[in-house]
Amino acid sequence: MKDLLRIKSLISSDIEALLNQQVKKEAFSSSVYLAMASWCNRNGYDFSSEYFFKQAEEERHHQLKFYKYILDMGGNAVSPEITGIKQEYNSFREVFEEALDQEISVTNSIKNIYARCMKEQDFITMEFLNWFLKEQREEEYKARRALELFEVIGEEGTGRWQIDKHVGQIKYDSEA
Repeated sequence: MKDLLRIKSLISSDIEALLNQQVKKEAFSSSVYLAMASWCNRNGYDFSSEYFFKQAEEERHHQLKFYKYILDMGGNAVSPEITGIKQEYNSFREVFEEALDQEISVTNSIKNIYARCMKEQDFITMEFLNWFLKEQREEEYKARRALELFEVIGEEGTGRWQIDKHVGQIKYDSEA
């Protein structure tokens, strides 16, 4: 029966496994951003807290896109268990450093799936992943720009307040 079901699937079991791993990575990212939002909120960085709440929502949306794609292709989407979310940070800057690291990790994971799709000539999944690659370009840009604020503005005096105020204003225009 399993082989019969696989015939009805448009993705290989290897691609399905990688996509399910990505579902978990996106869920993990969403939870990380929620923890960052909470930390920022507790420490008086209201604009950054709101920024990370939006990031968490966006990652959850990505998780669901992957999940639904697996189902649409006849695969078995697995709801992930998420544990090990860091709740405390040593500094405001550390929050943003880890946010950038998180985005880079997600980008690398998607690139890995894409490479596997190329090897298998899974052009349908490659086309699906193109949206995520463009999205990751934007996410990494925004994370880098947020981190750059620490260098441009500095943290002394009202610097952290200024950084917090500017984080939500970071925009990415791929047409520029």
